[in-house]
Amino acid sequence: MGDEKRELPPIPDRLPASVVDAHTHLDACGAVTAADVTAMVDRAERAGVARVVTVADDLASARWAVDASTWDARVFAAVAVHPTRTKDFGEAERSEVERLAKAERVVAVGETGLDYYWDYSPHDAQQDAFRWHIDLAKRVGKPLMIHDRDAHEDVLRILDEEGAPDDVVFHCFSGDEHIARRCIDAGYVLSFAGTVTFKNARGLHEAARICPAGQYLAETDAPFLTPHPFRGRPNEPYCAAYTVRHLAALRGEGVHEVAEAVRTTAERVFRLPGGFPA
Repeated sequence: MGDEKRELPPIPDRLPASVVDAHTHLDACGAVTAADVTAMVDRAERAGVARVVTVADDLASARWAVDASTWDARVFAAVAVHPTRTKDFGEAERSEVERLAKAERVVAVGETGLDYYWDYSPHDAQQDAFRWHIDLAKRVGKPLMIHDRDAHEDVLRILDEEGAPDDVVFHCFSGDEHIARRCIDAGYVLSFAGTVTFKNARGLHEAARICPAGQYLAETDAPFLTPHPFRGRPNEPYCAAYTVRHLAALRGEGVHEVAEAVRTTAERVFRLPGGFPA
């Protein structure tokens, strides 16, 4: 059992239409070199996950993500400083994030937001950094990718106070139907991770059911949050295919329909270039 827990889940059958993993951490999955990245994305493509957005949570990972996005045409990046790391988010750090956010293959500013679960950064420091990242996303004209953990009300309030960018993605959406409706009404996009496959996530199931096409994405947040029935095992971008199939079952729709919705929404929100495989 111990060895099984350390094993990656099997690569599932290829989806009937290619999708994007809207949020993953290739470096945290173990990728270091260009060859590592290519091997990981090759595995994803076998399952129909043809492009990925690798996301930073600190400056070192932001630099790596920007580099990795140039190593393989299927990889794009998002850069920010994670809310749990904003205790010492000064001018030097802001200048570096802004420089990286302007890179051609950076498709979002994130992940930023609020995390009230962990006690690593004071709430006021997180909120100040969140406001700054909102402004950055508007200045560079790129989507805002939000981390929201146990902080729904403050996240929505600050977005309202600051004025949200044109495109806002709630990464690993964790709210219930009520929060989902407020986000949907505001025009935000909900990105569903492996948590939506968990049997006890009833509020999340309802959120996935009511979210209209054009306002939902699928992601892994790998190496975390591996979908059921492989919960607790390592995660990789190919596992987004499991989540897409589960979303289809929750919504009572065909897998091809949901995969197409995930793909077209990702293309629109992240302004992905043409040539995406169907």
